[in-house]
Amino acid sequence: MNDPRAVGAQIRSRLPSLTPLEGKVAQEILARRDITTETPLKEIAEKSGVSEAMVVKVAKKLGFDGFRAFREGLIAYYTSESAALHTCITPEDTAGVIVQKVFRTAMQALEETFAILDLVAFERAADYLYRAKQRDFIGFGGSAQIARDVAHKFLRIGIRASVFDDAHMMMMSAALLGPDDAVLAFSHSGETAAVIEAVELARKNGARVIAVTNYSQSTLARAVDVVLCSTAENSPLLGENATARIAQLNLLDALFVEVAQKDRASADANLARTMRAVKSKRRT
Repeated sequence: MNDPRAVGAQIRSRLPSLTPLEGKVAQEILARRDITTETPLKEIAEKSGVSEAMVVKVAKKLGFDGFRAFREGLIAYYTSESAALHTCITPEDTAGVIVQKVFRTAMQALEETFAILDLVAFERAADYLYRAKQRDFIGFGGSAQIARDVAHKFLRIGIRASVFDDAHMMMMSAALLGPDDAVLAFSHSGETAAVIEAVELARKNGARVIAVTNYSQSTLARAVDVVLCSTAENSPLLGENATARIAQLNLLDALFVEVAQKDRASADANLARTMRAVKSKRRT
């Protein structure tokens, strides 16, 4: 983890792989801002109410070589500009403070999502979507709204996708997919049962599947061909989902551009055609 901005994001993305106790310890340590290079393992363990061996175990499951690397990573993260962007909203905050905190939290999500982006996975996802004959974009709730936004962008350049936010429709379409098709599955938690079931069926039939999620170790992430991770620090009022949505929309905007670049001439021609088609609907 050479980029300090990626430390917090990497830790949060791996939380689902931890046991409830390990997750509690990880979140307690991540929430601390007083850790220094002099903070001993014993102190961390005592404040978390666990053994020193448990802290080391958690550090390794989070991707660090051991406690010292974990401690150094946290110190680098908390002194980064990215970590400083996030502060919780309080009942006493004025309108000006609220606007500042909401915008800065969104900026943090963008910075950290960019820091953890796997460019190899990103390019594979673009290739799968570009080459696919049929594209299914699936998700529920807020995730479905992101899927619709992305499908709209792709339609503008002549790349069609079907959006499903109904469990039965997802499964019916997945049953008809094959090796020439692709699925773009959205789930913030990566644990949405209906999405996972549709993804598993689609992959069984040979389709390529891309997941957009906040957790790299989630059930959905383990069930797909390519994982694109967004990240957001939890906020009691805003919630993790709301902030992550900003990062996901930007991530998918980049994916849209990458796909368009694969045949820029066709993309530009189709964009001009679709813009002309709706121009008559605008009042000038």
